[in-house]
Amino acid sequence: MNGRSELVDTLGRLTLFADFTRSELESVAHTVDEEMFAEGQRVLRQGLSGSGFFVILEGNATIHVNGEARWTLGPGDFFGETSLLTGGTPTADVVATSLLRCAVVPGPEFEQFLLARPRFLYRLLQAEADRLRNALAWRQ
Repeated sequence: MNGRSELVDTLGRLTLFADFTRSELESVAHTVDEEMFAEGQRVLRQGLSGSGFFVILEGNATIHVNGEARWTLGPGDFFGETSLLTGGTPTADVVATSLLRCAVVPGPEFEQFLLARPRFLYRLLQAEADRLRNALAWRQ
């Protein structure tokens, strides 16, 4: 199986892309980059410029805020969107805790990526709302 076909299959198993047709998944696969990160490698650094929107395809990562581990992410989870949407810097470090394979939408292309895929944008908003709800519940 070639790399793009395998990427299409992997994307189709993720919640963010669950209702995409094969053709739509192929379009996404040709739009995103794939990046690998070694265990212990920092993917994003808190307070520095963000570089993209990352969807974890394989592996795990931990989110650290002010040096404190807060959440663990795995396949299907995503990060990097906050700094891209707000125009700010990342609010956390993201560190690979195993070999990490991600689909990446480069920062300058993120807005167009979202606008071209309204169902993806809706799923992203749902996930953000869940994150906010969980964060508020955690603080109580």
